[in-house]
Amino acid sequence: MSTRKVVCLVDGEHYLPVTRSAVNSINSIDHIEVVALVFIGGTEKLKLGDEEEYSELLDTPVYFGKDKNQIPYKLIEDVIKKHNANIVMDLSDEPVLDYDKRFKIASVVLSCGVIYKGADFEFEPLTQYEIMKKPSLKILGTGKRIGKTAVSGYAARLIDKNNYNPCIVAMGRGGPEEPEVVHGNEIEINPEYLLEQSNKGIHAASDHWEDALMSRVLTIGSRRCGGGMAGDVFVTNMDKAAKKANKQDAKFVIFEGSGAAIPPIKTDKSIVLVGANQPIGNILGYFGPYRIMLGDLVILTMCEEPMASKEKIKEIEDFIHKIKPDVDVISTVFRPKPLSDINGKKVLFVTTAPEAVRDVLSSYLEETYSCEIVGLSSHLSNRPLLQEDIEKYKDDVDCIVTELKAAAVDIVTKEAIESGIELVYCDNIPVPISDDYPDLSESILKVVDGAIEEFSFNMLLD
Repeated sequence: MSTRKVVCLVDGEHYLPVTRSAVNSINSIDHIEVVALVFIGGTEKLKLGDEEEYSELLDTPVYFGKDKNQIPYKLIEDVIKKHNANIVMDLSDEPVLDYDKRFKIASVVLSCGVIYKGADFEFEPLTQYEIMKKPSLKILGTGKRIGKTAVSGYAARLIDKNNYNPCIVAMGRGGPEEPEVVHGNEIEINPEYLLEQSNKGIHAASDHWEDALMSRVLTIGSRRCGGGMAGDVFVTNMDKAAKKANKQDAKFVIFEGSGAAIPPIKTDKSIVLVGANQPIGNILGYFGPYRIMLGDLVILTMCEEPMASKEKIKEIEDFIHKIKPDVDVISTVFRPKPLSDINGKKVLFVTTAPEAVRDVLSSYLEETYSCEIVGLSSHLSNRPLLQEDIEKYKDDVDCIVTELKAAAVDIVTKEAIESGIELVYCDNIPVPISDDYPDLSESILKVVDGAIEEFSFNMLLD
């Protein structure tokens, strides 16, 4: 068994003999070696002015930041990398560290792929299976219902248009027991077909079905259960789906996250989605920064009133630029795009969008596609209320326009077919909120090209 290298975080609120005793107790464990200490603040019991003497008394290299009263986050990262550490052991305490600072440290440590441990906690880095035999990227998010599937579909169409021949591997809470391949590039996916799949017991509104319908590329569905604080999953078969992706006639693979859970597959690049509608503390604190650190491109979604003010959007953008200064950050909104012509038709529009923006989306549909929105429903995730909405409006409409989410097949599609009402599925397109941002398509393709280059470079090394 190889020796595991430990970096300890220490403070000046503990007497030096106490700190030395704690470090010695760690070193006494078999196959464990404390290789360095990082001083993270507190001067009450720090009587030594000579940093070299401090290191000698502890018999271990000790690193100090420029300001002994500030947490040296970057220094922690540098020391981990310099000593090739496996574990960071936190021997500090209040008042030097509070919950917020500990989560910031955890984000730094986990981004290095290292375990972060303390007296009564332990955070492990993400599970990342090294499976892929072709270039890939993952699309992950800071929460649920912030547009990962919409962006995955948008990216797949863009990649396909540029002849990269992509496929999408999606991971969902309603995914199949065994990874399911859907040849969206070959079969006709219409309402009758999806309802037939649903009647067979298949969750035909699962993300990989939506991806296949909207993008017309090959997709593979997988499942997961549970989601950890940093984005790991309790159980998933996405690793099996990744192995299937290696065998498909596709040159590039997009792995799509689920909620705040991150695809457990090692990829060449990552795109991170941040929901501007989320509580600001969830983005700037906890493991929001960690997720953002993973991104080679960051896309803000839901960037409109009343979900997010201009001030909130700017605060999020500034925060991202601070921790990822070289990464493109693009703030967007989603706009509906029906897959069939609805010109001149009376429409019931069914969406997962909150009621606060339904009128905006309704007006956009009417102005862009020359239809009349007779009714609106935001209850795709609430079957009883959704059923009531359909009953209320179905005698007054020519067609139902619906997103392929939640109950879109077993309720909306079923009701439309049985009632003889035309059904039109609807995509959601990310649109930058101004021309001041980098071009969205170019930014995505830059990440794709980077993934291909990194994959090719790693193949040469192997």
